[in-house]
Amino acid sequence: MDLKLTNKVAIVLAASKGLGKAIAMSLSAEGAKVIIGSRDEELLKDTAAEITQATGNTVLAIPVDVANATQVAEFISKAANAFGRIDILLNNAGGPPFDKFENFDDQQWQQAFDLNLLSMARTSRLVLPHLQKTGSGRIINIISGSVKTVLDNSVLSTAMRMGVVGMAKLMADEFGPYHITVNNVAPGLILTERIKHTLPKNVTPEEAMQQKTKAIPLGRIGKPQELAALVTFLASEQAAYISGQTIQVDGGAGRNIY
Repeated sequence: MDLKLTNKVAIVLAASKGLGKAIAMSLSAEGAKVIIGSRDEELLKDTAAEITQATGNTVLAIPVDVANATQVAEFISKAANAFGRIDILLNNAGGPPFDKFENFDDQQWQQAFDLNLLSMARTSRLVLPHLQKTGSGRIINIISGSVKTVLDNSVLSTAMRMGVVGMAKLMADEFGPYHITVNNVAPGLILTERIKHTLPKNVTPEEAMQQKTKAIPLGRIGKPQELAALVTFLASEQAAYISGQTIQVDGGAGRNIY
């Protein structure tokens, strides 16, 4: 299937590793011109070089802290000037810490808000004028399976990601006349560094992983590339009638029926 992404310009945030890197690789492989951002400048440059070598397509690395308003504005300006347009925004950020509700103070709540909710609102707002010009813009938010299924000790993540779900629904309504789609992708257990923070502490990591997979109908942990495949489809012309949705990628682990 030709996803018709050749020469589309895509911004992928938190892309130096993990899910963001896999998504940037997948979009680039489909012919998109990809601009990646994260705080770690050296790792970001290495990732851009790795993707370019693998796909043969242009990948631009621009360091940015998505919780810093000034840096984000400068990042979006540079990204827009680089190729003269922006077609796709992939909102992504590192998750907040895991712990019980009673252990988080005001500062940690504020940090989670800045990183996981406000950052996505800010980047979407700044990119919107560019997407309006294309007539086929895409905003895709990476959130968490915790918006559908309770995940222990994820109160910060769940609260902020639920905010993104509500925001995306309203954005889908407002941006529809511009033919801009807005969707969320909610990962379940995917093999990234963050998975370590979700594992039980009273057993070895190997035993903990085995315990986790017992609750997954497919009997295994997901690969970043599998989530990236969905994101790449949502970014394509073929997904033009999918908007305002939150789609889980969890091997069937979610027990919700809706």
